[in-house]
Amino acid sequence: MNQFSPHSDINLSSWIRYLPASLQPYALLCRIDRPIGTWLLFIPGIWGILLPHHTPILIRIKLIILFGIGSIVMRSAGCVINDIWDRDFDRQVARTQHRPLASGAISLKQAIFFLFILLMIGLGILIQLNPLSWVLGASSLILVALYPGAKRVTWFPQLVLGFTFGFGAPLGYAAAAGHLSWSQAALYAATIFWQIGFDTIYGYQDIEDDQRVGVKSTARWAGDKGKLFVSINYGLCILFLVIASIVNHNHWICIIALGLPTIHFIWQMAKFDLHNPKICLTLFKSNRDAGLLIALALLIGNIIS
Repeated sequence: MNQFSPHSDINLSSWIRYLPASLQPYALLCRIDRPIGTWLLFIPGIWGILLPHHTPILIRIKLIILFGIGSIVMRSAGCVINDIWDRDFDRQVARTQHRPLASGAISLKQAIFFLFILLMIGLGILIQLNPLSWVLGASSLILVALYPGAKRVTWFPQLVLGFTFGFGAPLGYAAAAGHLSWSQAALYAATIFWQIGFDTIYGYQDIEDDQRVGVKSTARWAGDKGKLFVSINYGLCILFLVIASIVNHNHWICIIALGLPTIHFIWQMAKFDLHNPKICLTLFKSNRDAGLLIALALLIGNIIS
């Protein structure tokens, strides 16, 4: 059973309880029992890998596997960085006060050493890609490091998150195509608006605690107009996906197939309740399915074109 508050995001009733006691805090630190974050980091990479034409299928499969492993590692690293930045804030928020760094289960030195190991594993994956990907992958670390601090200085930390979590799109495209393009730029824009949308939904879970401790977010900025704000961002996501498909000369069926994630976004907005944290978390997690529907549309466009 989970020994913490029902509002806590630490759940010791998951499979983590079967790990040795010494490893459990590290597993909890990198949220390995909650794969939605890994999915949302991984999916833009899939989009980028699927967008360019003429990349051999075996190369795409290899890249998807590498990006899958890399997403697990780098999402874990991002969680460690986030918790290092937020350890004082986390102690004041019901949902996060039992996180390993906030609770003292892991010391700051231990967290930094663990982060170093994760980054070395990530480097080992990155060097298996092409040189352009090396440059892009290394530069993404700047975004990873800056995101946790954004909520202290701007009402739009979700924009920084979009640039950070969406970076898999240009990285995946570069790894598959060996260059960048305007279609890739449009795809990156789509990922940014998508992630602003779903992370705003996520932010409504903590809006009262964030207001109390002074953490800024698009959820706090949008207030009661959150549904309109998220709808606009989802709409811009679809618009830029259409632009990416047109510029990339995808078959028109790809654009028709984008109707599936559009319907999913409409469903999300119909269910969205700003004052219901449980609904907000459910809708946030449902973006894995939305992202996979977009990947399906891009795959169709690549196969048929």
